[in-house]
Amino acid sequence: MIKNIKPFLQKKKYELLLFALVQHLFIAIFLSDLAFYTKVIWPVNMLILGMASVGVFIEKGRWKNILQKILFFLVVALPIGLTFLGNNHYYFIFLNIGYVVFFLFIFLEVLKYLVKPSYINTDIISASGCGYFLLIEISTFLFQFFIYQDPSSFKGIDFSSPAKTYIDLVYFSSITLTSIGFGDITPNAYNTKLITSFFGIAGQFYSVVLVGILISKFSSKN
Repeated sequence: MIKNIKPFLQKKKYELLLFALVQHLFIAIFLSDLAFYTKVIWPVNMLILGMASVGVFIEKGRWKNILQKILFFLVVALPIGLTFLGNNHYYFIFLNIGYVVFFLFIFLEVLKYLVKPSYINTDIISASGCGYFLLIEISTFLFQFFIYQDPSSFKGIDFSSPAKTYIDLVYFSSITLTSIGFGDITPNAYNTKLITSFFGIAGQFYSVVLVGILISKFSSKN
């Protein structure tokens, strides 16, 4: 059975990763019980996301596969630990650092794939979407890292539960990277202002470069 799963994960790696990222970021749309989301849905989400990331690293070298497995275990275990250590300030800081490293690790691998081939297919399209959602994941957990160090670093964030804080930051990261910027949530410290500026520029840069890459691959194919 495992032998059959591995080729499937490799063949559909970017479609699976894209689905896993979207469900992780936006599944709360369909939920009203956010306490249940934190205790049950979040660990399940990360299990799905970790499994979806396996295909990206198949045949990518021994050390990358080892690091992926370590990070996979970490991001699944961390939300489970919220049940026991949910009130520990330092646990949240460690959780956010772990998630930033995990998503950055996948993002760099996806970026390498986007730049390499001279053709365009469904994998390229799926990988392009993955790159954008990975940027949202990275910025969300980086912002969350600063918020748990200094709650006044943002205005307009709901701190009544970890799930509500996370959802607010997913929303803020999404509108920042897409340059919509409604202004209902705003950075309130010099470091969060600068990081918000950086991710706003990164989102635009990614979009522009991605369009250039896709046009160039499409032209090469023709």
